[in-house]
Amino acid sequence: MTTSPPATLRTVRATRYVTPLREGGSLPALVEADDDGLYVVKFRGAGQGPKALVAEIVAGEIARAAGLPVPELVFVDLDPRIAGAEPDPEIQDLLRQSAGLNAGLDFLPGALAFDTAGVADGDPAFAARVVWLDAALTNIDRTARNPNLLRWHGRTWLIDHGAALFQHHTPAPLAPRADRAFAGSRDHVLLPCAGDMATAQREMRAELTGWDPRPTLRALPDAWLCDDASQMTPDDRRDDYADFLRTRLFTRDVAADVEEQRP
Repeated sequence: MTTSPPATLRTVRATRYVTPLREGGSLPALVEADDDGLYVVKFRGAGQGPKALVAEIVAGEIARAAGLPVPELVFVDLDPRIAGAEPDPEIQDLLRQSAGLNAGLDFLPGALAFDTAGVADGDPAFAARVVWLDAALTNIDRTARNPNLLRWHGRTWLIDHGAALFQHHTPAPLAPRADRAFAGSRDHVLLPCAGDMATAQREMRAELTGWDPRPTLRALPDAWLCDDASQMTPDDRRDDYADFLRTRLFTRDVAADVEEQRP
């Protein structure tokens, strides 16, 4: 498994719903696909809606482009007829409402939950890079209560980015809000052991030099981008995301914002 970003995301076809993962608020599930792989799937019919899938793909691919360990992300094509084999009416409804493309994350067999008790013993440079990226992407959900980190094969892996870009759940464009401070870092699980944020910012920007958001944004289904009352077209939305991301990742002094929130 590689952490380098793919040229395009693969699409796999769901062949079997294996089991729900009840610890997730969006009712993710373990699903088998036609490549014989197992994926943790976020469904577009879940309560958070398609925008959570946009955040999952965009934030996850940026993290991978920056060299952070993120399992492979794929599009999962779901035939609603799979719902007929499920006895749970809630799951049946979710699967029927999620026909078409959904977001999947490669399942890491045997991965262990991140031990928050050992945060103080973590790698300060790695922690700083993760904190910086989550602040840049306005990810409000990597806290001690819900770290969204796994330990696998001696490394700490980042999962579940559905809460990133949280402001896109409103119809207003994102780009005009890109230069605002993000106040959510104070609750980040890795902030207590994070090293120098200015150094992390330089390193992450160097990793992302030449990175272009447009291929990932173009790959997103139009239906994921226009599920609100906005008058923006799918391509307008893609341009808006691209402008927001360029400001957050390359212009806004995210490091200074984070340092102001240290205890």
